[in-house]
Amino acid sequence: MNITLKLFASLTDYLPPESKYTNIVALDIAPETTISQLVEQYRLPPKQVHLVLVNGTYIAPEQRTSQTLAEGDVLAIWPPIAGG
Repeated sequence: MNITLKLFASLTDYLPPESKYTNIVALDIAPETTISQLVEQYRLPPKQVHLVLVNGTYIAPEQRTSQTLAEGDVLAIWPPIAGG
């Protein structure tokens, strides 16, 4: 099944080289793949996976191990961001 993964800020370092400037990668994943499984697959540091949205809807940390992805979903992940 096909989904879109978007990584932002410092997390773009974990994307394939051809996707680093667009921050988007199309993925073909197994049905019933959870958000946490994808985070592990891309070796994203858990402490850097801060804001997670699926199709624009916030997914709380405690839901990420059970929330599965569906055909056409857009998974967007941001690290913690500080500013001043």
